[in-house]
Parts: sequence; C-alpha cells; structure tokens
Amino acid sequence: MNRGLTYKGSGVDIEAGNRFARRISGLARATRRAGVIGGIGGFGGLFALPKAYKEPVLVAGTDGVGTKLKIAFATGRHDTVGIDLVAMCVNDILTLGAEPLFFLDYFATGRLDRETGAAIIKGIAAACRQAACALLGGETAEMPSFYPPGEYDLAGFAVGVVERKRIIDGRKIRPGHVLVGLPSSGLHSNGYSLARKVLFETAGLSVGDRVPGLRRPLGDILLAPTRIYVRSVLPLVRRDVIHGIAHITGGGITENLPRILPRGCGAVVDRSAWTPQPVFRLIEEKGGVSRQEMFRVFNMGIGMILAVPPRSATLVLKALERTGERPSVIGEVVRGRRGVRYAG
Repeated sequence: MNRGLTYKGSGVDIEAGNRFARRISGLARATRRAGVIGGIGGFGGLFALPKAYKEPVLVAGTDGVGTKLKIAFATGRHDTVGIDLVAMCVNDILTLGAEPLFFLDYFATGRLDRETGAAIIKGIAAACRQAACALLGGETAEMPSFYPPGEYDLAGFAVGVVERKRIIDGRKIRPGHVLVGLPSSGLHSNGYSLARKVLFETAGLSVGDRVPGLRRPLGDILLAPTRIYVRSVLPLVRRDVIHGIAHITGGGITENLPRILPRGCGAVVDRSAWTPQPVFRLIEEKGGVSRQEMFRVFNMGIGMILAVPPRSATLVLKALERTGERPSVIGEVVRGRRGVRYAG
C-alpha cells in the first residue's frame, strides 16, 4: 500500500532532530549565568539585563567561521569550529567594551550527523563558558540537497552590554597612545581562501602532512581555534585604562586597526616587536605572497590590539600578564592620516 511521501522520505528526519536537541540541551544548561530565564526549546530565549548597569547599552555582533570549515571537512575534526564561531562574535563586541551576555547559533547541514553536530555544539558551549556568556538558544536546519554530503555551515550571534559612559569607540585616542598586541593562536578564522589555495593547490600539501618547522600535522595547525580575549581584557575595560580595541580579523592589522582611530591619527606598527607563527611564513614562501599582502589578509600572530594612554601602559601590560597573556608593545599612535605604517 502506498502511504505517500513523508518528510523523512525527502531527507529530513524530525525524530532524529528531536533526539539531537535533547542530547545537546545539557550543554546549553552548563553555560547558564545570571540573567537567563527559563531554558531552551521555546521559540525564543529570555534574558534579564544585569541590574548593576545604571545606563545599559546593548551591543550585538554576528559572524561565521568561513572557509575554515573546509579544513574541518577534510580532517573529520569538528570539535574546534564551534569555538571559532563564538570567539569571532564575542571578540567583536568586546571591542566596544561590552560584557558578553548570551549567544545563539545557526547550524545548517544537508543531513544531520549527530556525532558531528554534538562535537560542534560542545565547542560552542565550551567557548561560551570561556567567555562567561550563556548559550541561550539556536537553530539546527536539515536541508537535503542544499549542502553536499558531510558539509555544513555555521553562523553565530552574540549580545552583550556596556555602561553608556564606558563605551569604547576610539574617540579618546590621541597621538602618543601605546599599541599593545595580544597574540593570536594562528590564522584564527580569516584568510583561509588564500591559505588553502597556497598550501593545498599551489604547494600540493594535505591536511595530514607534517611540514618542517610545524610541530603538528598541517590540518591541526590550521584548525587551532580562535582565541577569546574576554577574561583578560574586560577587567581592564572596567578600569577605564583602554581607549581603543581592534579585533584583528579579515583585512589584518592593515584594515582593522584604522577602524578605531579618530580623525587626524595614524598608527606605526613595529613588525620586529613579535614573531608570527611559522604557518604564516609557510604561506608567504609557498605562495610567493608579498609581505604587504600577508599583513592585509592575515592577523600575522596578533589577534587583538589595545590602544592605551602612555601613563597606563605598564599597568595594562602587568595586568594582562597576570591573566596568562603575553602582551607586546607593537607600536604607537601618531599624528597624520588614518592608516597603518609599518616599521621593522
């Protein structure tokens, strides 16, 4: 007897989706923080603003992981890209001085693989705990024939809060301000289209290769998750000793640092002040990529830059070191056109 077509027959298994939701609900509960009302599973998440803020301003940010996902597909490792997803969003709202409050994710795939999905959500939950924000909800979309088998896409959404008088927008930056760089863990989540073309197409390498100068297989190096700077930087924001924060994402230092500089201010960055990880040199050499292009595409080993008044520089450096950071003074703000000039 022909029972007719079903949703499951067209490629979407509702029951499997429900089982997956139940499986990951505990991960979300583990990220609860003050302000969360109720649990996941409804049509929306509820969050009460912290009462400690006198004039709270909400700050929102959204991002994805980009073609770094291709490395996860090639290696079969999916436990780090969820960290990237959260990091890219919370680091962005941190630049305005915001305390991350909650995060939501969007996970879309052709056919849901519960093990892959669980690995991704575990990474998201771990990163939310690191950023002290709640995983308030999300969406898992099963879209047959839309994504190739074994592939998926991710998007994330973070909301934070900042006291209006403590919003960091760069307007206090002046010539003479010190630029403090915080190390990245590698490429973070930007520049992977160029990196993959150089390493896999031009150089003919594969994710399992052990390349001289790299301590781990190439795939592991490329999957190193984006660092989250919330716990080390937010306490300094509350002490009013940081006047500008640049998250070094796509566009590198060249494009991102000028975004926080006021009119009449430029930046001089000393490239000899730190040593980029070997993977950057590998890309530069294998692809014949110019140094100018490298600094315009990749973070080159610096994931975040703080603009600090000279009188506060020592305090900031010591405070960061106490949190386990390895900060470096990498330049200064100068009078001139908005932009970056490199020295060293």
